[in-house]
Amino acid sequence: MCQAQLPELAVAGGTMLARRRIENGGLIAFLALITIALIATVFSFLGALLSAALAAILFQPLFQRMLARWPGRRNLAAAITLLIITVAVVIPAMIIASLVVDQATGVYNRMRSGQINFALYFQQVHDALPQRLQGLLDGAGFNSFERAQTRISQAMSSSATSLAQRAFSIGANAAAFLLSFGVALYVTFFLLRDGERIGPAIVEALPLQPDVAERLADKFVAVVRATIKGSGVVALVQGALGAATFAIVGLPAAILWGMLMAIAALLPAIGPAIIWGPVAIYLLATGAIWQAMVVVLSGVLVIGLADNILRPILVGRDTGIPDWLVLVTTLGGIDLLGLGGIVIGPLAGALFITGWQILTEQRQEAQA
Repeated sequence: MCQAQLPELAVAGGTMLARRRIENGGLIAFLALITIALIATVFSFLGALLSAALAAILFQPLFQRMLARWPGRRNLAAAITLLIITVAVVIPAMIIASLVVDQATGVYNRMRSGQINFALYFQQVHDALPQRLQGLLDGAGFNSFERAQTRISQAMSSSATSLAQRAFSIGANAAAFLLSFGVALYVTFFLLRDGERIGPAIVEALPLQPDVAERLADKFVAVVRATIKGSGVVALVQGALGAATFAIVGLPAAILWGMLMAIAALLPAIGPAIIWGPVAIYLLATGAIWQAMVVVLSGVLVIGLADNILRPILVGRDTGIPDWLVLVTTLGGIDLLGLGGIVIGPLAGALFITGWQILTEQRQEAQA
């Protein structure tokens, strides 16, 4: 090869490199546009798809056990796993949801008829407090105690109204709910069956270094399982214990209060005490001493200890998320995405921390 041809080869190589960059940029733009189009197409089923993905991740170990029992029969193993999920999780959840909706509607009807008067209950608690505390309450941002009564009564009434409207909306949109539920079960079957291939394929397709992609994927799975198995199951157990406690002391709508306690249990630094604490104060103020003592003892010794006992068993390993970040991301996730934010919020926080840790480690390695 003569020296005169070298510049021509260099120009040709530069042209090919520039063309490849343009082609890669066009491919990335195409992928971004088609991804947005796909999300817009399945937007009405995002909740169902998210539920299917979470269920597939959580119950993948159960599927592996079924597959070990029936080697080579992945369809059968996935079908048996899906049947177990339906019988052990979905059907009980539907039964509890129907009971909660029924009790919420009953509470709303009692409030409208005057049988339940939260302003009167607040007045009873206020009158039972010492005079100094009464003065502090009256002067803490309210011109008069009647104004506080009105605000609390309106807030509770609007909450009950909203809950009842949600219940009626679920009944009116029963067809859409059943469709989303069917889609979730259908997708869960395939994600269980093909999860071993789908997961690695997604990780390999990520435009990241292989070790970084693996680390982020491990964190993703760990946080999802920790949130559902740890926070979710512990919250349900605490809610069930709270409902049983309220039923023992004779409070109405015990299942509804237990569900509210389960939701509160998802929030660190707040927990179920935000529900059973005011209930105990009201019982003390109204002279129901033994009922208040039962609520307090159950809240501290039974409901409070359930988290410390069950969470290490169910989670198994630390996800590395500070409690304050879990609280903020959970609240923000619920506000943005509804109940799905309970998982998505902490997941975003965990991936945020992991991503910055990886970047810091890479910079330290480069400096070293």
